[in-house]
Amino acid sequence: MMDGTMITAACAFAAGAVAGAVATALLKRGGRSGEAGRAGDRRAAQGARPAPRRHAPPADGSIEIYVGNMSYELTEDQLRKEFEAFGKVNSARIITYGANGRSKGFGFVHMPDAAEVEKAIKALDNKEILGRRLRCNVAKNQ
Repeated sequence: MMDGTMITAACAFAAGAVAGAVATALLKRGGRSGEAGRAGDRRAAQGARPAPRRHAPPADGSIEIYVGNMSYELTEDQLRKEFEAFGKVNSARIITYGANGRSKGFGFVHMPDAAEVEKAIKALDNKEILGRRLRCNVAKNQ
């Protein structure tokens, strides 16, 4: 039979062992617990995420214009025509979802002349086209 001191010591030892096991489990999960920890385990098992793709600045020396808040019905030809009113357009591209090809609501236009770019941005920024007000500015390549 155990006396009170031995029972207290046994309980303290058991509590310490449980706390140690919990701490070890949390460290293996990267310090997360619950669903976030399990999700982290799945990501680790799948491998590290690839670095996000960044597009290079235009090779032809043109200036890239970001066009956001576009209507999902706007086509690349319509986008090009809007900017061609202010000068030469090298390319106009709407970014789409890969799975279904639907527009993400933003795109890029490349124009070679800085003065024409400035005029186009001033005229088209906040202009309503197909029910949405465009947001235009020089793209910030990262």
